[in-house]
Amino acid sequence: MKLLEEKILRDGKIGAGDVLKVDSFLNHQMDVAFLCELGKEIKRLYADEPITRILTIEASGIGIACLTAQYFDVPVVFAKKTKTNNIYADVYTSKVESYTHQKTYDIVVSKEFLKQGDRVLIIDDFLAKGSALTALISLVRDAGAEVVGAGIVIEKAYQSGGERVRAQGIRVESLARIQEMDISNGIIFCE
Repeated sequence: MKLLEEKILRDGKIGAGDVLKVDSFLNHQMDVAFLCELGKEIKRLYADEPITRILTIEASGIGIACLTAQYFDVPVVFAKKTKTNNIYADVYTSKVESYTHQKTYDIVVSKEFLKQGDRVLIIDDFLAKGSALTALISLVRDAGAEVVGAGIVIEKAYQSGGERVRAQGIRVESLARIQEMDISNGIIFCE
């Protein structure tokens, strides 16, 4: 998506440790009008699929998931990284290794909100090594629901996550795919 690539080049910052900071518009401060355009594009890509739920993981995926869900007219469910007092024992759980936080999380989704027969579109801001996406796929399968696909804002295509998930037969649509990225050469997108 050219609009997104231009925004990344203009407003994104490459940080140490292979980090792309897009916090000025995507995952800290959110450019809502811009995110609506991303949501419309995900809707266009999955327009042929009946979707009953959108699933994401807290916290960075929630904004884009909500703005995408309005075009599908379906609810958003997000996996929580901590079990709270208002989530009871009846949950699906999986583990996520966070590269950014250097920590492993147990994620949970209440069985009340993810059911057998649901057709689930997973939405997330980044796909790199695929830990979050793989964990979300696991939750959907545990529920007896179907993963229709994944809508990713930015994929680091030079890392293994996208390839691993696609090898499972999961459709992954990434709005921007980065071929390589470093401080001296900048960002090169896949063609």
